[in-house]
Amino acid sequence: MDLATVLDEFTARDWQVAADDAGPLRVAVVGLGWWTREEAIPAIADSQLCETTVAVSRTREKAREVAAEFDGIERGLSADAFHDGAATDAYDAVYVATPNATHLEYVESAAAFGKAVLCEKPMEASVERAERMVAAADEAAVTLMIAYRMHTEPAVRRVRDLLREGLLGDPVAVHGHMSQPLLEMIPNPDQWRLDPELAGPGASVTDIGLYPLNTARFLLESDPVAVQAAMDSTGAAFDDVPDERAAFTLEFPGGVYATCTASQHAAQSSHVELIGTEGRARIDPAFFPSEPRQATVTRAGTTVDVDFEQVDEMREEFDYFADCVLAGRDPEGDGAHGLTDMRIIEAVYEAGERGERVEL
Repeated sequence: MDLATVLDEFTARDWQVAADDAGPLRVAVVGLGWWTREEAIPAIADSQLCETTVAVSRTREKAREVAAEFDGIERGLSADAFHDGAATDAYDAVYVATPNATHLEYVESAAAFGKAVLCEKPMEASVERAERMVAAADEAAVTLMIAYRMHTEPAVRRVRDLLREGLLGDPVAVHGHMSQPLLEMIPNPDQWRLDPELAGPGASVTDIGLYPLNTARFLLESDPVAVQAAMDSTGAAFDDVPDERAAFTLEFPGGVYATCTASQHAAQSSHVELIGTEGRARIDPAFFPSEPRQATVTRAGTTVDVDFEQVDEMREEFDYFADCVLAGRDPEGDGAHGLTDMRIIEAVYEAGERGERVEL
């Protein structure tokens, strides 16, 4: 198969198994920060297979305010009421978008109620808590998916198809970067993303370095065997974390390397590039949901720029999750997949602290 054929024959929703009218999967959204209100709930409203029916927050007042703000949300629950099993007949699945270190408690409750779970990334603040999350889902035999929206991004999936078809040759390297001016976006130095008790071991690798890390795994369909890392924190707001900026290398089997950089104190920028023995493909911009995707593919002296119709990545993510639940199949980004990322992340921080290669 040639380059043009793979590019032309790509289907954006090549993952869909369930019929368009198979739903709706009724979702309880847990954690009502700006991301849930501005991104997740509107995406669910625009989806084919989901609908939001329950909103959950630490306080009943906020939950009821949000429930009143959006059409179709039947109940607004406090966290305590959710854990006590209120309104379990009003939802089929749970979306968890609270600070990282609080994911486990909601996933454990959802699993106990027999509800499928879509949990934001990183899945928790430590490997030990992530392991408990996977165990809870496995024991209850419920779907646990980690919210890797790049898995449904058409540009990323198309590059993976090019690699699968051998049109880039054997993979040699992946380069990935993501940065953003966090304190301009959220001008609060006391926010949870800068609090290790809530965010986990750092700020940049855990929150945004995870994008190039996981996308490298997704493209290569492989897991690293070792990591190296270097980190720096000099800004006052980053006193409690080691990684205002970070660079880390993932060593994959066969001598394939992914070099990743990330910073929460830099201009907004993102890209991912895969280099093979016979060609290369670059997506720039890559990881921010509101930026239009473009891929540049070079092979045998020919360069092709591929523009993509912009999709709502959150909508695609929710529909993929619903498709898996309704069709009774496991998502690619399941709990075990997320747990692997957690182990890699902890190894990256260990490598940064020790200044040594750390095997996985």
